[in-house]
Amino acid sequence: MKTLKLIKNDPWLAPYKQAIEGRHNRAVEKISELTGGTGNLSDFADGYLYFGLHKENGHWVFREWAPNANAIYLIGNFSNWKERPEYRLLAIGRGVWEIKLPLDTLHHLDFYKLSVHWPGGQGERIPAWATRVVQDPETYIFSAQIWDPEKPFVFSKKPFRPQTSPLLIYECHIGMAQQEEKVGSYTEFKEKILPRIVADGYNAIQIMAIQEHPYYGSFGYHVSSFFAPSSRFGTPDELKSLIDEAHKMGIAVIMDIVHSHAVKNEVEGLGRFDGSYNQYFYGDHRREHPAWDSLCFDYGKNDVIHFLLSNCKYWLDEFRFDGFRFDGVTSMLYYNHGLGQAFGSYDDYYNGGQDDNAIVYLTLANELIHQVNPRAITIAEEMSGMPGLAAKFNDGGIGFDYRMAMGIPDFWIKTIKEKKDEDWKPTAIFWELTNRRSDEKTINYAESHDQALVGDKTIIFRLIDDVMYWHMSKGDTNLIVDRGMALHKMIRLVTLSTINGGYLNFMGNEFGHPEWIDFPRQGNGWSYKYARRQWDLVDRNDLKYQYLGAFDEAMIHIISQKKKFERTPIVKLCENDGDQVLAFLRDDLLFVFNFHPFKSFNGYGILAPTGEYEHILSSDDPAFGGYGLIDMKVKHLTRHDPLFEKDNKEWLMLYLPARTAQILRWKKPEPGETKNASKSKKSAGSIKKENKSKKK
Repeated sequence: MKTLKLIKNDPWLAPYKQAIEGRHNRAVEKISELTGGTGNLSDFADGYLYFGLHKENGHWVFREWAPNANAIYLIGNFSNWKERPEYRLLAIGRGVWEIKLPLDTLHHLDFYKLSVHWPGGQGERIPAWATRVVQDPETYIFSAQIWDPEKPFVFSKKPFRPQTSPLLIYECHIGMAQQEEKVGSYTEFKEKILPRIVADGYNAIQIMAIQEHPYYGSFGYHVSSFFAPSSRFGTPDELKSLIDEAHKMGIAVIMDIVHSHAVKNEVEGLGRFDGSYNQYFYGDHRREHPAWDSLCFDYGKNDVIHFLLSNCKYWLDEFRFDGFRFDGVTSMLYYNHGLGQAFGSYDDYYNGGQDDNAIVYLTLANELIHQVNPRAITIAEEMSGMPGLAAKFNDGGIGFDYRMAMGIPDFWIKTIKEKKDEDWKPTAIFWELTNRRSDEKTINYAESHDQALVGDKTIIFRLIDDVMYWHMSKGDTNLIVDRGMALHKMIRLVTLSTINGGYLNFMGNEFGHPEWIDFPRQGNGWSYKYARRQWDLVDRNDLKYQYLGAFDEAMIHIISQKKKFERTPIVKLCENDGDQVLAFLRDDLLFVFNFHPFKSFNGYGILAPTGEYEHILSSDDPAFGGYGLIDMKVKHLTRHDPLFEKDNKEWLMLYLPARTAQILRWKKPEPGETKNASKSKKSAGSIKKENKSKKK
């Protein structure tokens, strides 16, 4: 066997060659086993077309896998919720049960469940493959519902091609995306929020909490019905309409999919579905997740792999999602779920504590998804840093397209909490933002929904805190607010400008949404006050939130218009911890940051490629709540220095106000132009003398 490219690219992986090749070969063998040697996982993952309720050959046909059951009845409003012999399923082998009924027996919007009998017990269950599950508003009981409208939704015929260069993601939650204190709908999101996202310049949305979940406050992470889009937000057709409209607007739609665990509920979920403890989940000490109060799938069972792979294909096929962000991947990769482990060396990834069955499943999931849609996007939420997670399967990787850079938000929180402003070091910032594997694409983000939840704080709240309640009016000068807004802009721009794959923002954070997210619960009187987004704050012309929103829109548009920006090399030009100045070049865009809290620099020299530089963005622009200290109309010509002539670099002299960020566009000298953009013959020594600081 040839050495896998993953190992070739990283010589430090050579000692673990056997383990890496072993995982790769197990995935190859499993694909062959499941597909009968064809390798066609797409055909294997058609379970949603077989199981559940369907119309076939002039009949309703219902099938369910329940190997421990000894009797199953279909019950519903059509049977007065009683077991009747004509609704008893037949066992047809391999633990599969089936019933065929005349078409006039069941109707659109009928409610139904299963009454499952097993040795020593019986219970009502919602079918595992149900595609619509609703909760009775009076009894709060969940039931499956037939969704068979006379005129089903029809997607636009034009195929959608996601724009992923660069990938700019707006993370969102349908229910809390509205202004009112209530649960928002798919339709409201389509009509009110999508236009905002398009205007901001993002090219993808990542939607949370799509799979049905009994408890709204779980943020969608305790899934009960894996094939049912949450009915809290509307109908399946309304979700399809949202996705179709997003595609028309050029927005890719990524689903936050949860295959790392499942809710423990037995009536609503898969826990003891057929009376056994180990149908979908581990039957031993690994059954319950030690931190999440949930159940862990047994990825070693082919029937479980079939269920989960079919779930991936279902959302791609039936709803035309453009891909998935897989939640809780770290928890899947390790027997200890990554809890309490530091992951300080490569040994931690190959010490026998890895769940090879889960690794094989994730590899198969990525292979399947890209078979179904070669342009699909897969993202791993993973914090351990396992090598190869976002490398191609054929190269020895697990096959994700991207991995979340989960260390970055932790870095920003730690910096804000523990370091004085004058101790913010550009070397540390640049290292954290660019320290990644060269053969894997990452999603940079300063903060996601995690940092906005009760018990945590968003960046803006850490910077400004309760002063936001009193001093966010335009014209109200407050040093705490000024500092917070300045750093908020700088943090987001430096995080965005260093991407090698994509960037993510959670809805509302772009304009500094105040307060936390707290879903209705007993502890807050079942209030929706904090389970919403206050869009009026950014819409009001008298508030400073508008400045932050405008800056986010400006920086996103600049990067979005730069095709293949994420692939351009990051050329570091200046990294001065004493001055707290950082500058780097990406193609023709120069990014300059002065993190110093009070020192502004006049004529600060940065060694840069020869040419002309013009300002295209300044965080100090009055339109973004700044003081307008930078003259955006001034074009800067580099100054010749014979010491650096061989490097084709000259001195670029800039004014750097304290706590500001700038983007300049570099114009290369045209052929035939004088080699030096400026004929100034100042020496390196004289240039350095100009790097004097002054108080802002």
